[in-house]
Amino acid sequence: MKVNLSRISQIIFLIIFFVLFLMTEYRGKDEISLAVNSFFRANPLVAISYILSAKSFNLILIPALLMIIFSAALGRFFCGWICPLGTTIDIVTKKIKKTKPIAFLKSNLKYYILLILLSSALLNMNIVGIFDPIAIFLRALTFFIYPVFGWIVKGGWAGLYTAIGDKRDYLEFFYKFLKDYILPFRETFYPLAFLSMAFLFLIIFLERYEKRNWCKNICPLGTFLGLLGRLSVFKRIPISVCSDCGACKELCPTGFDREILQKQDCILCMNCQLLCKSKRVRFSLKDFKRKIDEPLPIFERRVFLTGIISGFALSKLFIFTNPDGKKLLRPPGVQSEEDFLKKCVRCGECIKVCLKNALYPSGFQWGVYGLFTPVVIPRLGYCEYNCNLCGQVCPTHAIPNLSLSQKKKSVIGVAVIDKNHCLPYAKRINCIVCEEHYPVEEKAIRLEEVMEKDYKGRLIKLKRPYIIDELCIGCGICENKCPVEGKAAIEVFHIKSKKVN
Repeated sequence: MKVNLSRISQIIFLIIFFVLFLMTEYRGKDEISLAVNSFFRANPLVAISYILSAKSFNLILIPALLMIIFSAALGRFFCGWICPLGTTIDIVTKKIKKTKPIAFLKSNLKYYILLILLSSALLNMNIVGIFDPIAIFLRALTFFIYPVFGWIVKGGWAGLYTAIGDKRDYLEFFYKFLKDYILPFRETFYPLAFLSMAFLFLIIFLERYEKRNWCKNICPLGTFLGLLGRLSVFKRIPISVCSDCGACKELCPTGFDREILQKQDCILCMNCQLLCKSKRVRFSLKDFKRKIDEPLPIFERRVFLTGIISGFALSKLFIFTNPDGKKLLRPPGVQSEEDFLKKCVRCGECIKVCLKNALYPSGFQWGVYGLFTPVVIPRLGYCEYNCNLCGQVCPTHAIPNLSLSQKKKSVIGVAVIDKNHCLPYAKRINCIVCEEHYPVEEKAIRLEEVMEKDYKGRLIKLKRPYIIDELCIGCGICENKCPVEGKAAIEVFHIKSKKVN
């Protein structure tokens, strides 16, 4: 019995990915010991873009550097043995009938994409996370698939409870298990959920034209690993399709083109060796000294120059400043917007674990460069004072992993009262909601008592809120809880720097 080791490895790593995804969720504990960011920390493309954009090195990049070394030694094995998106493509599209490949995708497009992304990162504009395959897969899961799954299961369970009546207690154990380990903490439908799902759907749709179309012709991570793989001493023999058979070309999901194995596209799935009827195919280290006439990838000078120039143009011409800069709030611990954008991989993990639903993916309204990056929107949720989960799960420390005591002193912004909307000022109606909800004993929002005349001319005692800027951390609970409909009477605005004692 022939055992497909690459397929077993794919399934194992996909299960690990989903288990880590479920564990990267608030389950009643203040710490997340394991997170799906492990896949990002072993991601060479994330590491290279981090180094190029931040112009620095961090110990969290060591797993990715090891992956680079292994890929240079063994080849593009990550795509055929580990990548969760690649495995999902193989499973979901297994029975899709293929039509004629798209000629445009068979060109040098993947090299243009990779060069544009890396040159942009070198020029301080890191947008690799928008096109990284693991980030694309994780965003679709976080923003769309997982909330929909939770909504369907909870709705179905409620219907089941109604149908079985008094026997519902028998199912209590199963629902508790689902709630504690499987279902999301909340079913929030995020902005850009459909755009995130559209990315994944497009990748799957491309399978109609060619097996592993995304992996072979577009994916920047796969392209980078393929270039590293050309250094590999691990080679397939023979390099071309046998004249009396040709089965390899049909079995191979990526590597064969023009009857010759393209080493930079081979994902080492080993299907050709496993299913070779003549037992001719082998992958060997013994023959690495043999000179084999392998064609180099078509990597012309114009491709290189065009990619570099396009990356320069992208970094200089398309960094649209956000039109409402004072309202752009980042997660706690972020001190520099520029430094944050250089490191953020746009994976959405911080958004997923945000306890009070304060974080949302940024859309185009805050600039093209900031797409999918996390922003605090206090009107929709607030930053829980006793929570530091977002820093724990961030794979690149774009959000610093602060201790809880440090996080409590981290300033997101400062609250400002709009006296034209605030009820005690505008309507002469007592309201102390913002002061009541402030989470710290030494309150940054306090009340002053004043005597005012009502509309009948009678003197009334009013309690008016005011802000002590030096104590405000900008958690946003005041804006979130403000009872005024629509625009809150108190809002949190970004400030450049401030310390809280």
